[in-house]
Amino acid sequence: MDRQELKTQVKQVWRLSLPAILSQITTIAMQYIDSAMVGALGAHASAAIGLVASSTWLFGGVNYAVSAGFSVQVAHNIGGGRDKEARTVVRQGLLTALALSLLVCLLALAVSGSLPVWLGGGEEIRADASAYFMTFALMVPFSQLNGLCASFLQCSGDMLTPGILMSVVCLLDVCFNYFLIPRFGVLGAGIGTALACACGSLMMFWRCCFKNERLRLRKGERSAFRPDILKTALRIGAPLAVQEVAMNGAMVASTRIIAPLGAVAIAANSFAVTAESLCYMPGYGIGSAATTLVGRSLGAGDERTARRYGNICTAMGAGIMGLTGLLMMVLCPFVFRMLTPVPEVRALAASVLRIELLAEPLFGASIVAAGALRGAGDTMVPSLMNLGSIWLVRICLALALVGPLGLTGAWIAMAVELCVRGLLMLYRQKTSKYFALVSRKNADRQS
Repeated sequence: MDRQELKTQVKQVWRLSLPAILSQITTIAMQYIDSAMVGALGAHASAAIGLVASSTWLFGGVNYAVSAGFSVQVAHNIGGGRDKEARTVVRQGLLTALALSLLVCLLALAVSGSLPVWLGGGEEIRADASAYFMTFALMVPFSQLNGLCASFLQCSGDMLTPGILMSVVCLLDVCFNYFLIPRFGVLGAGIGTALACACGSLMMFWRCCFKNERLRLRKGERSAFRPDILKTALRIGAPLAVQEVAMNGAMVASTRIIAPLGAVAIAANSFAVTAESLCYMPGYGIGSAATTLVGRSLGAGDERTARRYGNICTAMGAGIMGLTGLLMMVLCPFVFRMLTPVPEVRALAASVLRIELLAEPLFGASIVAAGALRGAGDTMVPSLMNLGSIWLVRICLALALVGPLGLTGAWIAMAVELCVRGLLMLYRQKTSKYFALVSRKNADRQS
């Protein structure tokens, strides 16, 4: 590859990554704002949200897997110049995803009352934790619509619109929280976030289905139900759904391991996770770009370019997350002063976060390599690798270390597991046969 070609491709990665990173920034900013506004209410309020946070990730992971199953097909069709087929995937994806999200919503509502008890939360935080999770459950269909339409837009090459709309959601969240948290406490934080998400999802749907030139639904354009689209979505999304459920189930198990350490440890763990999210924000932004670039290249039947984009994105993600980890190492005490007024929580959160920050470069490699593999439709083996890593490494180590080391032991386990996961994803990206298989299939369709 000559230098000019590399320079052009790096520019293309940045062009798609920066808006996606902006979207991630606003999402993280919303988490910081929620944490800071609730943190002002005291350690118990923060612990209530921290107790159920991993459970919200679990349900959110299912929504993410559904979005991936359909959006990767959109990327392949756009890359191959099959816009009408891409719109067929959009229509079928919206109907399927919303139906599934309603089922997830009902399930989350059903468990909201008992969940804090199952997680081992103390009496003093159970009511708030349950109320917060209930508002999350009501938000699930809107969250699914928002994530699906944002993924469709990104895979069509429009990274800017999701970033702008997520900024709007962030501003709405601040406004709603300003009025609702003083009156309703933790419940107000949940209601504010849910209302902001609902508004954002409707705007995202409008931009995707009525304004995007390649994806907007045309009057009179009809298509019959396509079992092959659902089958492909199931092949791509099912392993991701199992992975997300199992991995976030592991996060729930981690919360269960940490819960007996008390409200200060739960709150410190929650704040440390929130602060660390600022570091992996670039990874997920570049990972979204990797999915789009790899998917569209393979849709055009160009395996060589797809692999090159995957390698460029992965190297950039690892490097940038290494830098953000180093920056957070210095800034985390100031970050925690913004998030909570409780000195014990601040000190413990900073102590454990600095351990995990050492793993940021390999964590970045794992995020972006997974995005590149997802663009190729390779989700089964990476999902199994992730499952083995988090359950066999993180959970087993946490069980062994939390007893003697407390919360520090849990974060040592996390750092070790993230390094293992990064190495596994790098190996899979190098050896995956999906790049050749998908490229050949789409080249045959074009010929």
